[in-house]
Amino acid sequence: MDLELLRTFLELNRTRHFGRAAEALFVTQAAVSSRLKSLEQQLGVTLFERSRREMRLTPEGGRLIRHSERMIAAWRAARQDVSLAHATEQLVIGGSLRLWDVLLQRWLHDLRRTYPQLAIMAESQSPDFLTRKLIDGTLDVAIMLEPAQLDIMQIREIATIDFILVSATKGLSVESALEQNYVYVDWGLSFALDHRRMFPDAPESMTRVSHAKMALEYLSSIGGSAYLPRRMIKRDVELGLLYEVAEAPIFTRQAYATFPVRSARQDLIEKSLQLVHSD
Repeated sequence: MDLELLRTFLELNRTRHFGRAAEALFVTQAAVSSRLKSLEQQLGVTLFERSRREMRLTPEGGRLIRHSERMIAAWRAARQDVSLAHATEQLVIGGSLRLWDVLLQRWLHDLRRTYPQLAIMAESQSPDFLTRKLIDGTLDVAIMLEPAQLDIMQIREIATIDFILVSATKGLSVESALEQNYVYVDWGLSFALDHRRMFPDAPESMTRVSHAKMALEYLSSIGGSAYLPRRMIKRDVELGLLYEVAEAPIFTRQAYATFPVRSARQDLIEKSLQLVHSD
């Protein structure tokens, strides 16, 4: 099986568009179409139902997704294992998209500084994707806000994150901050429920983003207010680039490390998690 066929299939599933998939893969649309046709011929099934308006994954295509991800991850791990023979150990780490800029980028840097001979593979994905990779054994440890509760996984609280309401404008009240160009950041279901409970009469935000860096860039360029991690915007507040909204409630969440109950890299995982800073 040509892994490029599987990569093309996964990119088509992500974009549902031949042109965008071709751009992401740096090939022509004709090449993408040819690869998909070849894969379908090899499997003897149709992977996408195609029309002028949309591409829809077939049931057979849906079943292929997990296998494709696993095969590509296994090849990546094998290539690293062979090509990095000089490395004493390897560690595959993951983090949710919400937490990477907040907590995990620094963790990656500290891992490299502390273990210069350690081969590290790091990625940021959705919690569901990270959980599948943990179950498949292609990921050693993942850090998330809301991990799945599985008997085969250890879950450990490793950091506490305070989310505070900040604004690009000084002196706003809580009500004004929520009404004037408020940027809602998706910090997960638990945060959403508490946010609605705390602000039941607040208008729906016209701008919603998926992670902190997007909101921070937005506030810097457009202005507005958002709930952001204290640790991430501490410097901006000190420099007067952002202002904490007085009397706004603080939402506190825990970040959790998830890793298999039985792992050959248990000791290394334990040592690596000691480098996750909660400040």
